[in-house]
Amino acid sequence: MSSPTGPSTGGTFLGMPAVPPRSPYGTGHLRGERAFPEAAQDELGNEQLRRNLGRATHSIRAKRLALTGELPDWEQLRDAGSAIKTDTMNRLPELLEQLEQKVTAHGGTVHWARDGVEANEIVARLVKSTGSDEVIKVKSMATQETGLNEHLASEGITAYETDLAELIVQLADDRPSHILVPAIHRNRDEIREIFLKEIPGVDPGLDTVPAHLAAAARAYLREKFMTTRVAVSGANFGIAETGTLSVVESEGNGRMCLTLPETLITVMGIEKVLPRFQDLEVFLQLLPRSSTGERMNPYTSMWTGVTPGDGPQDFHLVLLDNGRTAALADRIGREALHCIRCSACLNVCPVYERTGGHAYGSTYPGPIGAVLTPQLAGMHGAGDDPNSSLPYASSLCGACFDACPVKIDIPSLLVELRHQHTEESGSTAEGLAMKAAAAVMKRPKLFTAAQKAAGLGRVLAGRDGTLSRLPAPFDGWSDSRDTPAPPKQSFRSWLASPEGAATMRAAAAEGAPHTDDAPEAP
Repeated sequence: MSSPTGPSTGGTFLGMPAVPPRSPYGTGHLRGERAFPEAAQDELGNEQLRRNLGRATHSIRAKRLALTGELPDWEQLRDAGSAIKTDTMNRLPELLEQLEQKVTAHGGTVHWARDGVEANEIVARLVKSTGSDEVIKVKSMATQETGLNEHLASEGITAYETDLAELIVQLADDRPSHILVPAIHRNRDEIREIFLKEIPGVDPGLDTVPAHLAAAARAYLREKFMTTRVAVSGANFGIAETGTLSVVESEGNGRMCLTLPETLITVMGIEKVLPRFQDLEVFLQLLPRSSTGERMNPYTSMWTGVTPGDGPQDFHLVLLDNGRTAALADRIGREALHCIRCSACLNVCPVYERTGGHAYGSTYPGPIGAVLTPQLAGMHGAGDDPNSSLPYASSLCGACFDACPVKIDIPSLLVELRHQHTEESGSTAEGLAMKAAAAVMKRPKLFTAAQKAAGLGRVLAGRDGTLSRLPAPFDGWSDSRDTPAPPKQSFRSWLASPEGAATMRAAAAEGAPHTDDAPEAP
């Protein structure tokens, strides 16, 4: 609730309900330094990146189509997943309280973090209380979102990523570029060079065979698994009914992180909760097929609080808001919280395939990132906020909606965010131009004169009959496409000409009923 805005009379004045806060500006990784068009321009010039992305996304896409095609009830599963997520969002506060009660009843401790800053502070405090200055991590987009690794480093704590792709990104001092495959922009030659440079004691003769690269990473991480006392994880799902947390992964590193350390700290976005344990039946079919094109995940780990003598004996769950309540309060935009982070929308998006994830500037790239990032962090945190360009990073082709396992209507959400951006931006050159066009079109004589004036633009056209660049404020349109030159004659002038009148008379005569076809009189 907001602070009082006036004097109280006869009781405590609570004020008007406040809009829930977004993720704090300048924290974490929910905002890039440049607008999408500018950042994308650089990525488009990287031919190696485009080859890597094209090869990887086409492969994953083909596998997904084959596996989803095996299920005769795939569309019914999508409907069920969408319905469960809708029900979850409608009852989110009570489900989170139920989750807290169940986790606490099973020996865990629940912490509530309003934003990424609080979440980072909570985790750092918990790690320090163990006396450890190292943590191992199983891939967590929530901690990437909050910038946890950087915060831990500032507190003298070293975080080791154990997912192979995340390890590659970390060793290269790089940033993830994909929700599921963070190092999708790297090829085997690049990975070999990173390992040779950054992994202590690696065999100088290391080649680019995938099994050999994986073995080098495994040897490096095995010591960390066996000696590090604290682990930090994310969560794919949290079950309100039982207090169970779940992580699905493909390499087994998650299983090591979740069972070997003495202390386990899980950071989970509040939207990841599900009402019932039975709901996993739906999502454990949807997620692997949509993400990696597999019938099931190789490793599905579940834990409920603390089990004496088995696994971590100190468990903490950090429930992260960081703008999610703000997204929930948006009647239209809350649908973005249905996302289960499968990355299917990235793998079918023609824009993502050509620009990669870094151009989006956020932990969450691709179509869902273009929706989710502005919802979490806002689009108007400062002048020329880079996030305000994300809703336009789409062709609105609809492929993302077709691929989404929980049927998030991403194109419609992008259009809504464009509308919100336009409303927030106030008067712009484009807006003023549209108003001027509307004023002209309301006046027939003025519109006719404008059409004649536009015809003069033909002299600026090239031999191909197109205008390569329009004047401001329309130059944004012609930056990415050629504009046809105005025709020699407008439709209205042609219609008013003798030729047009004769054509219309002929068409009318052709469409009139013939005498032979006319019904006989009774």
